[in-house]
Formats: sequence, structure tokens, C-alpha cells
Amino acid sequence: MNKRYIALTLTGALIASLLPGCKSLNEPIPGPDPEVSEEPEAPATQTPELPGYNLLWADEFDGDTLNEDIWTMEVREAGWTNHELQSYEASTDNIFVKDGCLTLKAIKTEKDNGGTSYTSGKVNSQNKADFMYGKVVIRAKAPEGQGLWPAGWMMPTDESFYGQWPKCGEIDIMEVLGHEPETAYTTIHYGEPHGQQQGLLTLENGATFANDFHDYSVEWEPGEMRFYIDDTQTLVVNDWFSAEGDVEKPYPAPFNQTFFVQMNLAVGGDWPGNPDETTNFDNAEFKIDYVRVYQKPEYDTNVTKPVYEAKAPLEDGNYVYNGDFSDAGEDLTDDVDWKFLLAQNGEGEAVIKDNMIEITSTAEGDVDYSVQLVSWDIPFEQGKKYRVTFDARAEETRKIISCVTAPYVDWIRYYPDTEFEVGPEWQTITYEFDMTDKTDNRGRLEFNLGHRGSTATVDIANVRLEEIVEE
Repeated sequence: MNKRYIALTLTGALIASLLPGCKSLNEPIPGPDPEVSEEPEAPATQTPELPGYNLLWADEFDGDTLNEDIWTMEVREAGWTNHELQSYEASTDNIFVKDGCLTLKAIKTEKDNGGTSYTSGKVNSQNKADFMYGKVVIRAKAPEGQGLWPAGWMMPTDESFYGQWPKCGEIDIMEVLGHEPETAYTTIHYGEPHGQQQGLLTLENGATFANDFHDYSVEWEPGEMRFYIDDTQTLVVNDWFSAEGDVEKPYPAPFNQTFFVQMNLAVGGDWPGNPDETTNFDNAEFKIDYVRVYQKPEYDTNVTKPVYEAKAPLEDGNYVYNGDFSDAGEDLTDDVDWKFLLAQNGEGEAVIKDNMIEITSTAEGDVDYSVQLVSWDIPFEQGKKYRVTFDARAEETRKIISCVTAPYVDWIRYYPDTEFEVGPEWQTITYEFDMTDKTDNRGRLEFNLGHRGSTATVDIANVRLEEIVEE
């Protein structure tokens, strides 16, 4: 009996015992059956042991064909989701195993009528190697190129159990956008309204996720998920939810059901944008060295959802801590009070001095948030009214954007992205809004200076966000 057959047999046994409704979620969940005594044949690549875990199943891709006991080649029409351009085909041109890797290849075809079509590869382990809780490790090398979008991710076996996406939940172990291959993302999606939490890692000194293979992993437990890229932790999440309207499902729904692993290489779509003349499809290959799934001997499912208490306002009613920038030594790289962020080719720095923050840009970047200043974890209560006030000036007339956002509720806007023009003289800017959405204790105030046609230095001072109390 070979290694893969044992692993899949164990997985099948777990599915029967772990499906919601078949086993109490307050009981410890067993790992692989310790009674199995038959030794597997040694694989070409020996899957390593992991302290504290048992190997549930793995594919080292050492053969020359796809192991269809684990994987299904998924077939989908172009435009099936996210406005992507590719169709997924069950073709060995798009999906093949060679030189110890599974390769998912995107192919561009010029049509006789002058149009262009794209095909690509997607594999999933649904109904073959499903599991609940464990550590998943995907070692992969992403392609580089505008419009290419590789992903290794997980979806529930029964997407309808808690309701269609996003109520069902989604675990994104890795995603890379081909036009910025130096950054990889890890994300979970859930809820109604749609909630998501995301981490990322950006490599430095010219390194990219297309240059070499990297390990992308998630440690999925009943009350927490921890994501890693190589040895760097990118995200810890423990406060998800699943709901229909105002009715929440018992925590830890929706992530207390079996999920399956899938990998694909998308072309185009809402997030990366479409390919252009710079995209080299000769090298449009997403290479996966291995997929390994481990599980602890048991998991304690008696977990409770953490409660995030609303941050209290300061004595003067201001919810923005250090809004007067009196603390010049504040760390602008952490998630406490103020944080300065750069993204998508934005360059610059922020310095607190003289009771203001000075934001100097050397490259405006490609999007509004390429140069960004945010104030974190501001509570907004449904039915209340709020006012934002700040002073701003710039070394020359230019535009900036301010808004109030919900980073844990699909980035909806409590106050929309609004452009303000500032110049060399200090001016006071004020706006008000009603909180009509569900109460959110983790909103944020944003100032976005990217992609405005200017890199002029901006100073901001006397920032206030306060509740408007009707008399």
C-alpha cells in the first residue's frame, strides 16, 4: 500500500466523523488513526515529520502525472468569477507534473477574428482529501507579469452549510499579483456583511516571490488561524463570524466544517487587472513543489469568540489618540494609534514634529493608498453621528483624500473617499456623517496622498473624530 492511499484513507475516515452535525464540536477531535500499522513505501521525496503534528496527507509531485486520487482538474468558463479572462481546462497543456513540481500554466491564444483567449489550470481536492483543522504547507513559485494571479486557498466541502460565499468562509493561504511579485498576501473571508482580514509580506532588496520557491502555510485551529510565509508570521485571526442578516451563527462558524485545498493561476480579474503587452506568457507558470497537510492528535473545540471592547474617547471626546501629535516618539509602524503605510510603488516617509505630522512623498504610486496615514480601532455605533476635523497644508497646492473605513467589514466606507485641496496656508477641514451600518469597534480614519498627481509635502495637525451629541 503506498503512502498516498494511507493518507487518503485516513482523510476519508476523518470526514465522516468531523462533518458538522455528525460529532459534537465540544469534544476533542482525534487526529489520524493510530491503529494503522502498515508501513508505506518510501516516496521519492520523504515528507518530513512536524513536531506536535501527524501527517494527514501530502503530495510531493514526484511522478509524471497528476495524482487524481487527491486532485480534480477543475473546468470553468471564462468570466466565471472576479471578471477573470481565463477558462480553466482539464488539459495537460495547462496542468502537468514534471521535474518534481505541479505546474499550472496560463496560455494566450490569438484568434482568427483578431480577439484573444486565455486558458489556465486549477486543481482542487474537494471530496477527496477534505479535512477540518490542521497545518497546510504549500511550497510554490509564483509567476511574474501584469494580470497573472496565482493562489493557494481553501473552501468548505459544503459551501451551502452556512450559506453561499462569503458566509461559508474562505481561507487564502497565498496570493501574489504578477505586477508586484515582491508582495504576497494571506487572507480570510467570512460573514454577512462580508468581512475579511488580510496580512502581507513584502520582500526587500529586489527579491520577489517569482525568483524562488517559498513556503506558505496556515495553522488552522478551532479558535485561531496563524499564517506564515517561510518563517515570518503574516496574520493571526480569531474574531471571525458568520451571519445571515443580524443573526450570527455560533462561533467558530463558518470555520468549523471540512475544507479542501485548491490552487489556480488566474488571468486578469478585478484585483490584478488585465494582462498587457509586457506580460510574457512563455513564463506564465505557477509551480508547486509540494502540498503537505498535518494535524494535531486532538483539538479543543470549546472556544469562545474574543470580545473587542470599544475604545473609550479621550477626556475631550476625541477618539483619535495623539491627534495633537504631542507624542513625537510614537511608533508609526505598528497598529496602535497612528500608522504610516506605503503600497503599490508609493515612496515617502512620515515624521511627527512640532505638534504635527509631516508626510514627504518621493513617488506618488499607482493608487490612492500608495501613501497613507491611518488612525486605528475607532468605534462607530449604529444610529450615531460623527464629526471629523483636521488642519492641513502643503508646500504647494495639491489634493489629498480623507475617508472613514471598515477594514474588517469588506472595506466599506462609513464616510466616502473625499478629495480636499490644500495649499501653503493652514486650513481647517471638517466633515460629518451618520453611522447607518452595524456597530463596528474597529473602524479607521484615513488620509490618502497617493496617485494625486503630486508629491508635494503635506502637514496634518489637530485631528479630531468625535460623536455629535444632539441637544
